This record gives sequence, structure tokens and C-alpha cells, in this order.
Amino acid sequence: MASMRTSIARRHRGAQPCSVANTPLDDRDLTLLQSLQIDARLPQGALGARVGLSAPAVNRRIRRLTDDGYIRGTVAHLDPGRLDHPVTVIVQIEVISEEVERLDDLQRRFTDCPNIQQCYYVTGEWDFVLVLLVRDMEHYRRLTRELFFPSGNVKRFKTLVVMNPAKVSLEVPLVLHSTTA
Repeated sequence: MASMRTSIARRHRGAQPCSVANTPLDDRDLTLLQSLQIDARLPQGALGARVGLSAPAVNRRIRRLTDDGYIRGTVAHLDPGRLDHPVTVIVQIEVISEEVERLDDLQRRFTDCPNIQQCYYVTGEWDFVLVLLVRDMEHYRRLTRELFFPSGNVKRFKTLVVMNPAKVSLEVPLVLHSTTA
């Protein structure tokens, strides 16, 4: 097989070669990862057919990719609307104090809240960006009073209500660069 160079876009560092614990990713690994992030229920035999490996060999690769930290977990994507959480809200938060203890406390409040799907500590005008799922705007109003005001560290926040979730994905863009020998 031709030698392969791989890269995955990484936050803060740009594209870097994929390697953890001296285990570089080859084209089979990337194809497995791409297939699994689209549908993690694919049988290992079907995955093996895509990459030219037996089911036991696929099993070993998936175990290695998991052990090496490339695969963080396997989840089901649920429909929030069918589960009584049809409203997605994006919130930008500016804090009063950037003291580490106060930031950590606020971040802990956010990560402990089951309605917050994503929590990002960011640079720029805002300090945190949150993505929440709520039943309705009254539910969101109650959450703001529970999460933002008691901390005493939220200077202001801006609410963006999603009108149409045109794309919702946590897929990592995988880039394979082939080199010919």
C-alpha cells in the first residue's frame, strides 16, 4: 500500500499529523473513523468490507483507536423535538471576573446542567458560548435565573434562539493526503 500521510484539523494548532502513542493513523483507520462517526451501529463485517479487513481485525483496530483516544465514546443521536425539548438556544456570556476559581465555578455550573449540550470557554468579546435544549422560552427563562444570576459572575448574556437547525453535527472532518511512492 502506498505510504499515507494523514491530518485532522485540530483546534489551536492547525492540521497536524495524526499520531498518539506512536500509532500513526493509516487510510484504513481514517475510513473506519469516518464510517463510525456517521453510523456507529455498522457491523464489523460491513466495516471490514469497506477497508479490506476481517471482522476480528476491525475489532482490534477499533479497540486500539478507542484506547489511543481517537474514539471518545459511542452515543445515539436523539430527536430533541420528539423528547419535549424542541427549542435550541445559543447563549453568549460575558463574565465580571476572570479569576480562575470563579471561572471554574461557572464552568462547573454549566457542565453540570443537563440542558446544556455544549459549553465553550472562548476568546474575544464573550467568555463562554453555550448551546442549550429547552422545552420553551419559559423553561429557558427559569434556567437563566438558576445558572447565571446566583453565581454573581455573569456581567451580561446574549440569547440567540435557533429558528432552523440547518446542520447539527459533531463529526470531525477527516483529511487523508495520499502520497505516491
